[in-house]
Parts: sequence; C-alpha cells; structure tokens
Amino acid sequence: MSVNRQILLKSRPEGAPSLDNFELVERPPPEPGEGELLMRTLYLSLDPYMRGRMSAAKSYAKPAEVGQPMVGGTVGEVVRSRHPQYPVGDVVLGFGGWQEYAISNGAGLRKLDPKAAPLTTALGVLGMPGMTAYVGLTEIGKPQPGETVAVAAASGAVGSVVGQIAKIKGCRAVGIAGGAAKCRFVTDELGFDACIDHRAADFTQRLAAACPNGIDVYFENVGGAVQQAVWPLLNDFARVPVCGLIAQYNLTSPMGGPDMFSVLRKRLLLRGFIVSDFAAKRDEFLREAGEWLRAGRLKYREDVVEGLERAPAAFLGLLQGKNFGKLVVKVAR
Repeated sequence: MSVNRQILLKSRPEGAPSLDNFELVERPPPEPGEGELLMRTLYLSLDPYMRGRMSAAKSYAKPAEVGQPMVGGTVGEVVRSRHPQYPVGDVVLGFGGWQEYAISNGAGLRKLDPKAAPLTTALGVLGMPGMTAYVGLTEIGKPQPGETVAVAAASGAVGSVVGQIAKIKGCRAVGIAGGAAKCRFVTDELGFDACIDHRAADFTQRLAAACPNGIDVYFENVGGAVQQAVWPLLNDFARVPVCGLIAQYNLTSPMGGPDMFSVLRKRLLLRGFIVSDFAAKRDEFLREAGEWLRAGRLKYREDVVEGLERAPAAFLGLLQGKNFGKLVVKVAR
C-alpha cells in the first residue's frame, strides 16, 4: 500500500473524449479517519453515464472534478478500518472511482458475499445496470404477455437484462445490436426472439419485419439513428423508458428530435429515469434477479480488462460499442 494509482479527469472533452482527457498519477494511499475505512479496489465498473460526468453541463448529478479521480462504481476489500460496521476483510460494493485505494465513511456501501455470486455481478447483472433494466422495464414499460419489447444495445449490460426479463414476462423480445456476433449471442445465448444489426444497410426494413405487430415497449438507451428507425413502429399507447442516449453523448449541437405529433396521436408515454429514482425497489430486484440467475433464466456476459491503466482506452471503446458485455476493469486480485 505504498502507492495509490489514480486515473484523473485531466480536462473536459469537446465532442468525443480522447486519452488526452485522462491522466495516470501515483500518490500515497489515504489514511482512514475516525468512522472511516480504506477500500482496496478489486473491480471497477465502466459505464456510459461516465461520459456525462466528464461534462460540466447541468445534469442530474454533480460532474466529475478536473484534477480528481474519475467517478465509478467499485467492488473493494476493506484493508484498514476505523468504522465499527466494516472490519478489515469485508468485501463491499461502493463508489471508489478510478483508483486503487479509496476512503469511505460507510455511506452507500453494501457488503457482498463472495460465495453467493461472482463479485463482478455486483457491478453488472446484479448491480446498477441490472437494476436499471429491471425498474425501467417493470415500473415504466409495464410489459404485458404477448406484447413486443424492443431494446437497443441488446448485448450490453442493461439491454441484455431488459430482453431477458421481457421474455420472463411472456413478451416478444427484439434486440438491436452492432454486428453479427453480438446479434447471435442475443438470440442464441440470451433467448431473444430476434436481434437486428443496426449496421446493416437494410436495418430499418429488418427491424420492421422482426416487429410485425409493432412495438409496445421500447427501452431507450442509445438514441440517434436507432431511435429514428424504432419510432414509426411504436404502437398506440406504447411506453418508452429512457435511461440513456449513448449515440448522442458526444454531439456538440442538438440532434433532431422525434416526431412529437406522433407522441400526441399515439398517446405515447416517454419517461426519462435514473436508477436511484427507484431505490426502494433494490431489495425486490436483488431477490427476483438473484432467483432468475440461480435458475438459469437470467444470463450475462462480461468484458473484463486487466489493469487500471487500461481503463481510459477501454472506456473510449465502450462509447464506440467495442465492448461485448458488461465492461469491468480488474484492478487487483
């Protein structure tokens, strides 16, 4: 514990971020004060929302600070403690950020049982992405048996769970993903009814053919051209949970919006949400998703990168759709 390596936000990007926006530094590890603990990061989660935190624009959360470690969810081991509820050796889910060691006062931490499930699942299928899928679909989408649920980024951490829950609820699940390999995974491994490659020249026609009865729920986490292809297929009273717009995060000027007349004519429900809006549903989500996972009804895929120093490049790849599954950085054993 002589050195704490950190990835700092060096500067705020204009348009697409680059490696120049990050800086790797080495500093002495912090010492926990009274009522605090020191976590050694084992795994760091990389997620699309981090692009928004790099910006100073007004948002639902405070932006990351220039010159400070990038924000991010972590699984860590308590290595020093002056906190009565977290002894040395505990493994916890927290928000330690892009660094090898982090201080916490215990607020927002959740103890993990390494025997109950792989630790990385706390950052993915049983973590924030999984819960985002669960509450967005069940609380806003409210899928009914026989309806069609469409989701973009269907092989990703959120989209993959959305489609599988849709199937559990008796719906037709149609995924949208980038590339043939991801589409095969979505149908062959995850059990979606169809998956359309948004890179295909006839993407719009293929999507329409996969949704012969239209779309009743569209789980929006991409935006851009995918959204524009989905919009005409929405049925009357369709529901659109909106948790992300990754295709539009790097734009420097506003993109043309959806046809708002169709919102009125079709009586659509669009609702943006943040997973913390449904914090009261956490225990319910963990119980149900845990049971589905153990029963083999909920599957997941992870894309694990070794080494904190590789986090910036991996994150840039995430924004370009280069990852395949939930992106996690293995920081330490």
